[in-house]
Amino acid sequence: MTNSALTVSELSLAGVLLLRDKNFRDVRGRFTELWNAERYRLPGAGVFCQDNLSVSAKRGTLRGIHFQRGAAAQSKLVRPVCGAVRDVVVDLRPGSTTYLKWLAVTLSAQNADALFVPKGFGHAFLTLEDETVVFYKVDTPYRPGEEGAIRWNDPTLQIDWGSELFARTPILSEKDAAAPLLSEWLERGF
Repeated sequence: MTNSALTVSELSLAGVLLLRDKNFRDVRGRFTELWNAERYRLPGAGVFCQDNLSVSAKRGTLRGIHFQRGAAAQSKLVRPVCGAVRDVVVDLRPGSTTYLKWLAVTLSAQNADALFVPKGFGHAFLTLEDETVVFYKVDTPYRPGEEGAIRWNDPTLQIDWGSELFARTPILSEKDAAAPLLSEWLERGF
């Protein structure tokens, strides 16, 4: 699907979409429309109700793999507004043909990229530049009691983070460093 400035491509996990918007450039710099309800009619998304901003000071910062469960499950529209990320989504929908498969894409502010992540997926990103700022919209408010996380280096998933940054451990929050392995979630259920 395309219009004059927006190209939407479905990726290998059903419902996950890459959105490439046009950067309008001139001598002053660039302009990108970040959100337009008429142009961004995304299948599976409810009404976006919360905006979040993540600022990572150092390249090599990893946030995730996060998800919300049950009625608190969220669809997300993720876009770096400064810098770049390796964005990873994991299919956590038990009936899906791509259950427990993952994909990774590089998103950058320079290219005006965004990723739509539907409900039922785990989500993470690794910053590829210092001072990376990621803006994302969600269609369900965050509920702390319904959150979950899977450890970034889970041996079952074997995610290729695609970066020399993993010659060392990424910069993680204490919570992400202590996240359960996928096997623990499978035992107790998502």
